[in-house]
Amino acid sequence: METITTNGVKISAEVAYQPQAKEFSDSEPRNIFAYRITIQNLNSFDVQLLRRHWHITNGLGLYREVEGPGVIGEQPMIHPHGSHRYVSYCPLLTDMGKMHGTFLIKNLEDGAYFDVEIPEFLMMLPQKAN
Repeated sequence: METITTNGVKISAEVAYQPQAKEFSDSEPRNIFAYRITIQNLNSFDVQLLRRHWHITNGLGLYREVEGPGVIGEQPMIHPHGSHRYVSYCPLLTDMGKMHGTFLIKNLEDGAYFDVEIPEFLMMLPQKAN
C-alpha cells in the first residue's frame, strides 16, 4: 500500500491485477488492474472531493491523463476524521505501468479549494515481480 498526506488529507492506494477481467479492444488484450483508494480527512472540518486528475504511464512509457468530476460518479463529503473508500480500475496494453495524481478538495468550513496528492503506485503482472 502507498500512502501520502497533503493538507490534512491522507490518501492510501492499493492495487491488484485482475486476471479474470481481461479486456479486448481492437483485438489487443488489455491487462486490468483494480485499485482501491482510501481518503481520510485528518482535519477538524468537513471536506468534499470535487475532481480527480490521474497521470498514467504504461510499460512502454506511453503517457495519458484522465481528469474529471469526482470519483466513480460521486463527489463525497468526508467529515473530520472520517474516510471514504472506492474501487476502480485501469486497463493497460502492457504488463506493467504506474499511476499517480491529485484530488481537488473543498474545505466546507471556509470554502477554500486545495489539491491533495495521490501517491504513485505500480501496476504489474504478478509473474513480473519475481
